[in-house]
Formats: sequence, structure tokens, C-alpha cells
Amino acid sequence: ADGRAAIFRLREHARRLVESCHIATMPLPWSVDDVMDACIETVEANGFKDCYIRPLAFLGDGEMGLSAMSNKVRLVVIAWPWGSYLGDEGIKHGINARISSFSRHHINAAMPKGKITGQYVNSILAKREAMADGYKEAIMLDTSGYISEGTGENIFAVYDNVVYTTPFHEAILGGITRDTVMTLARERGYKIVESRMTRDFLYVCQEIFVVGTAAEVTPIREIDHRQIGDGKPGPVTKAVQEAYFDLVKGGASEHEEWLTFVS
Repeated sequence: ADGRAAIFRLREHARRLVESCHIATMPLPWSVDDVMDACIETVEANGFKDCYIRPLAFLGDGEMGLSAMSNKVRLVVIAWPWGSYLGDEGIKHGINARISSFSRHHINAAMPKGKITGQYVNSILAKREAMADGYKEAIMLDTSGYISEGTGENIFAVYDNVVYTTPFHEAILGGITRDTVMTLARERGYKIVESRMTRDFLYVCQEIFVVGTAAEVTPIREIDHRQIGDGKPGPVTKAVQEAYFDLVKGGASEHEEWLTFVS
């Protein structure tokens, strides 16, 4: 808002990368601060005013095979201008979604708390299936049949002014935007309940929205050909959207600790 550039919740993103490497038995030889510095330098070098940043750790050259225990871990930071992941119209008016035929990973079949690239094959299959059938997004169930998350987003549902979301200990990624939205909603007086949700519960909710670094805060207006509420973004969704966008664009005075300024 004042012309400066800042990276939103950079420390939390860098920490999750380091923790994900630890989960994946890929010890990263760089600290959280090192990852942060690399992200800042990449943005500065490109002169970006608005961009999406993706730090990526991977195994370098050397041994072949599934273990590749001797290969060094490499780190790259990629940044580029990117609009709304689910579209500007989706942000404003909401999107349609379907319950996917693909289940989210079981908590002991993959490591859902790690943001690990290979696990996204599951999301890719669900996303491509949904889009081929005319939907903008897929909502995935866990292996017990409860609502897990979207293909790259966490999910929130509003019923009688109470905001529900899948518990952190379930098979979901602990999203940084999820945590941000929960904080902002609580600060505005909304009750947040972390609870397992069924697909038919979503059908009767008054509002549903998905959140993520790329998806930001995107309303869902329809699931499986069933209109959600009035079929447009509701008051809770709008309040959360306004608070979130005001914060990430530097217009809010709260939570300055979430902003890492770029010179």
C-alpha cells in the first residue's frame, strides 16, 4: 500500500521447507535464515513488485536408484509474476468443485505434513479429472471418507455463522494461509471449529471457501451440482477475504511480524 515490497510469512514458509526436507530424509545444509535470504535476493535481483516465490529442494546428480543416499541436496529459488491461481472471477464470484474420485493419502502411506513434490501427483490426477469434467477444482476425501482438502488448498465451511475446517492432525498439509485465515477470523469474532466433515455436510453449509498461498481466499459456490448457500460469496467469506488481502497488500496495521520487507 505504501509502495514497498514485502514477502508474506516468509519465515514460516522457509521453516516448512526445512522441516519437509527433514521428514523426507533430505537434510538441508542451509538454515531457515539462509532460505529466507535466498528468497529475498531472488526477488531483489529480478526487481519484482509482485510475484510468486517457490523455493525447491531436490537431490542432485550422482547415484541412481530409489535411495540415492550419497547425492547432495540442492536448493533453487524460482520467482515469477502470477495472477490468481483459480482466476480473478473465481475470487470475486466463486468457483464450482466436485468431490474427487481420488482419495487423499493415508497418513501412513505418505507424509502429508511435509510439502513434498511427489505427493502432488495425487493432486494432479484429481485436478485434471475435475477440470476434464467441467469443474474448476476438486475436493478430496481422506481414506476414511471425510473431507480432507482441495488439490492445493485447505478448506473452510460456514454453518450457522460457525467456521469449520479439517483438523490439523488429519491427512492435510498444515497450510500457512490456513493458519493466517484462522487467526484473522478469530480476531473478527468468528468461532473456529476443527472437526471432521462429511461431504453431505458441505452440501448444506451456507458458505465454503478454500485457501492457499496461490489460491488466496477463493469462495466455492457449487459442489457436485449443488448450490452452496446463495450461490455467491457470503458475509464470512467476504470478511475473511477483505482482511486477508488488506494484510498481504500492506494496507493493515496488524501482524507486521508476518511481513519481511525487500529493499
